[in-house]
Amino acid sequence: MSQDTLVNALDAVAAELASVDMDDVEAASRRVAELFPLDGPAVTNLRRLAIEGMNEGWLLPKENGDIRFGRVVKDLHGFTVDAVLMHGPGPRHRHPNGEIDLCFALDGAPTFDGRPEGWTLYGPDSTHVPTVEGGTMLILYFLPGGAIEFL
Repeated sequence: MSQDTLVNALDAVAAELASVDMDDVEAASRRVAELFPLDGPAVTNLRRLAIEGMNEGWLLPKENGDIRFGRVVKDLHGFTVDAVLMHGPGPRHRHPNGEIDLCFALDGAPTFDGRPEGWTLYGPDSTHVPTVEGGTMLILYFLPGGAIEFL
């Protein structure tokens, strides 16, 4: 499988995510979960493709401490999409335009910032230390405008 296969699968998802108003995070979270349920065909396919890419070695070519990561695509409907494999805390950062995360549990019963696998959204100007506890997660990060500020 190639990176292009994953990008093609992400295309329709990113196109819909681009229409979500990130200023109201609760409404945006409900909308994203309705559009792309965790057990629906689009997310099931993204999970399969992301895990394949991880196992093939091209999805997460970089490493910093316990975190493996990689860029999936630089600009897809206004998003930069990155992949990260985590089982602990990551670097504190700010989302100037918000962030949409699709989290896949790989082992244990992991949570991402206290939430189970699935979609996690952060509004514009939010800040956090992304943390996975209780196992390992593979996360696809959709960053509007590619904007992120590490603190």
